[in-house]
Amino acid sequence: MTTARHFLPPGVGGSAPRAGTLPARSGLGLKPEHFHCILETLPDLGFFEIHAENYMVEGGPYHHYLAKIRSHYPLSIHGVGLSIGAEAGLDEAHLDRLAALIKRYEPQSFSEHLAWSSHGGVFLNDLLPLPYHAETLHRVCAHIDRVQERLQRRMLLENPTTYVEFADSTFGEADFIGELVRRTGCGLLLDVSNVHVSCVNHGRDPQAFITALPLAATGQIHLAGFARDVDAAGDPLLIDSHGAAVADEVWRLYRFALEMLGPVPTLIERDNDVPAFPVLLAEARKAEAMLTTLAEAGALA
Repeated sequence: MTTARHFLPPGVGGSAPRAGTLPARSGLGLKPEHFHCILETLPDLGFFEIHAENYMVEGGPYHHYLAKIRSHYPLSIHGVGLSIGAEAGLDEAHLDRLAALIKRYEPQSFSEHLAWSSHGGVFLNDLLPLPYHAETLHRVCAHIDRVQERLQRRMLLENPTTYVEFADSTFGEADFIGELVRRTGCGLLLDVSNVHVSCVNHGRDPQAFITALPLAATGQIHLAGFARDVDAAGDPLLIDSHGAAVADEVWRLYRFALEMLGPVPTLIERDNDVPAFPVLLAEARKAEAMLTTLAEAGALA
C-alpha cells in the first residue's frame, strides 16, 4: 500500500493551485473545426475540454485558438497517454510536458483513464484494461500519487470501457476504483456511457454499478455515443466509438446518476464523425436542461 498525499479539489484548501472548479454545467470537447465558430458566436456553455496530447507542443495554431477560447471559458484537460495502469513506471518526459501544459492554461480540471497504453517502450493507440487485484492496485496507486505530486493538484480518474475481464481479478471494478480513491485522494470522472457499454457487454446492472462507485469523489461526468455489434455468440456487443449522438438509454442512466449526485459538470464527447457545431451544442443544451431542472428541484426541496 502506498502512503498517499491527498489533494483536495482546486479552491478547497490543500496545496493545489487555486484554479477554481468547473461550473456544474454542460461543456463540449474542443475540436479544431469549431475554433472559428466558437470565437465568432461565444456560445453559452459551461466549459470546454481538450485532450492534453494534442497540445504538447510549444506553439502553432492550436495554441493560438485555445488561448483565445480559454480567455472566455473554463477549461478541462483530459489525458489519454499517461498509461496509468501500465506495468512500467510513468513516462517522466510525458509527465513533464503535461505539467507544462497545465501550468500554461491553469485548467479547472485534469483527468486521465484507468487503463494502460504502453509496454516495453512501445505506445499502443488504445486504452487497454487491467486486472483488478492487489498488485495492480499498488502499482496504480503509486502512479496516481506520482502524477498528483508532480502536477500539485488532484486528478480525476475515468472508469473504463471494457470488452473482456481477467480471470485473476479479485476486486470488482467499482470496488477497485473505490480503493484507488481512498488510498490516493484522487477524484472520479464518471463516464456514464462507459458504464452503460461495459455493463451491457458483461451482463450487469448499470444502476447498481453506479451506486457501488465512490460517488462522493465525482468531479465530472462524460457522455458519448457508442456503436452496436454482436459477439461470436450472437450476444449484443457495444463499442465505445465516440462517433454518434448520446443514446436514449445513456440519457436515462445520466438522469439516474444526477439524482444521486446532484448537478455535476458534464461533458459531451465526440471524437469521430464530428458533426457541425450546432449539433453538438444541442446535445450540450439537453444536458444543461437536465442539470438546471435538478438544481431548481433541489432549491425548492
